[in-house]
Amino acid sequence: MKHLLSALAGLAAVATLCIASTVSAATPERYLHVKVDGINTKELVRVNIPLSLAEKVIPAIHERQLHDGKIEIGDFHCDNVDFRAIFNAVKDAPDGEFVTVQEPDNDVRVAKENNQLIVHIIDRRDGEKVDVTVPWAVAQALASTATDRQINIEAAIQALERAGDTTLVTVTDRDEKVRVWIDSRNISD
Repeated sequence: MKHLLSALAGLAAVATLCIASTVSAATPERYLHVKVDGINTKELVRVNIPLSLAEKVIPAIHERQLHDGKIEIGDFHCDNVDFRAIFNAVKDAPDGEFVTVQEPDNDVRVAKENNQLIVHIIDRRDGEKVDVTVPWAVAQALASTATDRQINIEAAIQALERAGDTTLVTVTDRDEKVRVWIDSRNISD
């Protein structure tokens, strides 16, 4: 009987170690970070929100254009454009630079690279630089609404939970620097 109890205790210890290693290997909480650094004002704003919290809170907000986890896109009218068809065509297209505009005061670049939608804008007049990098799964989630005049924030948050560490948006101008990113740290840089 002692041998049986000893063997069961050993099995229990192994099972506990297996469970503990599975729990520690579970996906860590993902955080949405926003950092705004006022260059001239010396103001600093940091936001660090667990995506699981954002996923629960966003559908509960019913203010202005935000309702039920979706944002209504105001006066956007393109009745004769099938955005889902265009979106699916871009999704299936090979990686590449799709739009490039170079003017004396502005540069704009739109591309698809490594399963990401890339938008790069430079406005030389205002000294502004904008970089947007959206994982394709997040872009698909944003476009997963019932109407062409909405973007689905709740679905995008769910997709971000599965995305790796990534910088989504950076904006730099003469007055401030803004960075929006996702990672598993509960504090910002």
